[in-house]
Amino acid sequence: MKRHEKTRAAAGLLAIAMLTNAPTQVVAQQFSADLVARKGDAATIVGALRVSDGKVRIETSALPDGFFLIDTAKPAAVFVRPGAHVFMDARQSSPLTGMFVAVDPDDPCRQWQAIAQLSAPVDLATWHCERDGAEAIAGRDTEIYRITAPTGAGFVGWIDRTRRFPVQIRTADGTVIAADHIRDEPQPALAFEVPAGLRKFDPQALIRRIQQSDVWVAPPASQ
Repeated sequence: MKRHEKTRAAAGLLAIAMLTNAPTQVVAQQFSADLVARKGDAATIVGALRVSDGKVRIETSALPDGFFLIDTAKPAAVFVRPGAHVFMDARQSSPLTGMFVAVDPDDPCRQWQAIAQLSAPVDLATWHCERDGAEAIAGRDTEIYRITAPTGAGFVGWIDRTRRFPVQIRTADGTVIAADHIRDEPQPALAFEVPAGLRKFDPQALIRRIQQSDVWVAPPASQ
């Protein structure tokens, strides 16, 4: 074998070795989808979502003047109203924010619990999350998790491991909400940020201000 051929072969073997030993890069999952609710024979589009690198944006037909941003890494969930130039903690504004969140497919209960905690303190004695089997949805394998919670807040979620996201939810009343027409495509980073110049609105602070004003009338004491 000629010298230049030996050099080329050695370089090829070195490249293969480097690729074999290189750390695997985790590719961020980015996609968008419609949210469709089905109960019986009725199907209704209730919103749309975007997902990028653990962040979620949900737009709902029930609250058309704004959108929700959920970040399980912080964790945080806010409702943004660009027209009013404000944003606020989502709390219990929409049950969708506690269901459609980016998860670790090996431990999704942790993310669901963290987001639920933002709405109200989670009572671990009554809040439970456990794996409940597997099922193929639209040709993709999903893992099923069942969340038990008080006051009808429990649900069942089908998690797509590749997308690291629940692509279907069944609520306590039997309604199935699915991420339909999923489009795996890059998402604009600004779609997951609170627009500049918006102020945070605190409903509790407003209530306290009203209580301290002359127009506040305290409710009568219980007998």
